[in-house]
Amino acid sequence: MLPRWRERDPMGQSSHPPPVVRRLAAIVAADVAGYSRLMGLDEAGTAQAMRGHLAAVDPIVGRYGGRTVKNTGDGVLLEFPSIVAAVECAVSVQAAMVERNAHVPEDGRMLFRIGINLGDVLIQDEDILGDGVNVAARLEGIAEPGGICVSNHVYQQVLGKLHVSFEDIGPQTLKNIAQPVRAYRARLDGAVPILAAPQLSFDRPSIAVLPFTNMSGDAEQDYFADGMVEDITTALSRFKSIFVIARNSSFTYKGKAVDVKQVGRELGVRYVLEGSVRKSGDRLRITAQLIETTTGAHLWADHFDGALSSVFDLQDEVTERAISAIAPTLEREEIARARRRPTNSVDAITACYVGLPAMYRPSTSENNDEALRHFKLATVIDPSFATPYGYAAMCLVVRRHYQWPGDEAHDDAEVRRLAQCVRDLGTDDATALTAVGYALATNLGDLDGGDELIQKARRANPNLAHGHFTSGIIKAWRGETDTAISDLTLGMRLSPRDLYGYAAMSSVGLAHFNADRYAEAILWYEKGLRELVWPSGLKGVIASYFWAGRTEDACRSMTDLRRMVPGLRVSNYLGPESSGVLYRREVTVQKFLEAARFAGLPE
Repeated sequence: MLPRWRERDPMGQSSHPPPVVRRLAAIVAADVAGYSRLMGLDEAGTAQAMRGHLAAVDPIVGRYGGRTVKNTGDGVLLEFPSIVAAVECAVSVQAAMVERNAHVPEDGRMLFRIGINLGDVLIQDEDILGDGVNVAARLEGIAEPGGICVSNHVYQQVLGKLHVSFEDIGPQTLKNIAQPVRAYRARLDGAVPILAAPQLSFDRPSIAVLPFTNMSGDAEQDYFADGMVEDITTALSRFKSIFVIARNSSFTYKGKAVDVKQVGRELGVRYVLEGSVRKSGDRLRITAQLIETTTGAHLWADHFDGALSSVFDLQDEVTERAISAIAPTLEREEIARARRRPTNSVDAITACYVGLPAMYRPSTSENNDEALRHFKLATVIDPSFATPYGYAAMCLVVRRHYQWPGDEAHDDAEVRRLAQCVRDLGTDDATALTAVGYALATNLGDLDGGDELIQKARRANPNLAHGHFTSGIIKAWRGETDTAISDLTLGMRLSPRDLYGYAAMSSVGLAHFNADRYAEAILWYEKGLRELVWPSGLKGVIASYFWAGRTEDACRSMTDLRRMVPGLRVSNYLGPESSGVLYRREVTVQKFLEAARFAGLPE
């Protein structure tokens, strides 16, 4: 039986027209600049090259959840359910084209122009029509070869969500579009390596543990759910055969309705573990489900009930079940190692859990003091519990970084004490080893002692992103450029959405600066500053601008820096860093100071 609107009158005509179907969509229009000229030069070769380029673009589109609406001969029209994914895909396509054109003579290169819009579209069979599509096509027409142009609707939606900046080119009068469209040009120089989505790690199982939902009806119990995820992530990350995304990246999805397929694309993982924790009195229920991100298939789901006193057994059970589902060939000895408990004290682990939210909240002296108080309490309750010693050391690193008032000599002595406690425990707790090692290097200038502990942490847990971050930062301070970049890049792969990513990016900038690669240094410093404008990043980009000959940019950034730190002078410009704490290389110190003087910093 035909649907009602398909009922026919005696003349064979539909008595009711089909309904108009519309939806909001992210539209990407791309074509090859100068395609007609290229065809005139070499018709067969151009057609063959175009087929190759489109074949290379197709899997990129699929990776970001898009679909090819149609092939226009010299380009494509694409549709995406997510505007962020659409822009990420466009940047990845341009990166792929750069690689494909690398060995092609300049006059024969195919360069895509890409326009992106977010708008209402009319659905007709498999095609999409309407002003939303037309605007994307017109933006493509004003994009530069190899560039991306987006509408204001797109810009507003992706602002702050991507490691790419945009240049406002103002309202644009577009052909056959009634009203001017405000447009933005994406600045792609150096953006592609960070923005491009991580590749799925199919050489070994890869997983992200998403924040568990607190089902207790008590917002104060969030710390418990978050702490559970922290411990499960740590247990999974001890397996060298599993690629585990760091906590700081997975927690960017906290409180959000997530599409696991999109999470898989953004983090580059095959599996996602998600769940909930319900705490009522002294009883717990943990639910968990393991999902394959490429298909959305649920591999297993279960719930675990028990008393609060058996929280460790419940965590072990969730972890072991996840491992059994994703890597059944793992050795039982490795499973036993992952189940090794850092403490048997529920009170100690609870104190540590309560301190974590304060540590991860925006950095203020009050939050820092609160976190430090809870971590110290955890060490008092169970002196053999290594993790809170590391967290306490990180609180002291943050205190020194922001130069909050306090007893500096006391804090230095406390860093030494915390490091010695971790050494005396003989622990392989990678979190504790990394944190106290970084504190030794940053606060005390003991790069060798700090690096020794950090390398031990990396051997114990190859999946700990901060182990690689801190190792790379120290290598950059030492001037070990290639090793620094390698370690930092691995850290960013393990935690691509890390809230401390600005420090890693700036450290890559410093590594390039030490190798006199000032253009590359600028790109990375600018990336870090897009994440967070902070004094150390500004100092690095000022020096890089100056030595690259961009003196006006150096002076402008110095104005920003002095506005942020009013009492800054050459005499205190690098602070403790000038004694070698952060810049072991004397030539780096002198280059930074020369740039600062030129940019107008008084003595």
